[in-house]
Amino acid sequence: VTGASFFVFSGALKSSSGYLAKSSIVEDGVMVQITAENMDSLRQALREMKDFTITCGKADAEDPQEHVHIQWVEDDKNFSKG
Repeated sequence: VTGASFFVFSGALKSSSGYLAKSSIVEDGVMVQITAENMDSLRQALREMKDFTITCGKADAEDPQEHVHIQWVEDDKNFSKG
């Protein structure tokens, strides 16, 4: 589990790269590179406020290296208060 100050989603990953998606730490945030098709699905999920999972790693790997889960949770108004 990684906490971050910000997330960047880039839809510029080419299908021919051999990756399902790639993630990396950027300063105090996380950058996730996904294909244009996956970006369309992500946008739709965000509009509909639905959970979304991005599987990262090589397309031909037996086990994916990591997952990026976007989860909608109840609003916690006491978080980072002050």
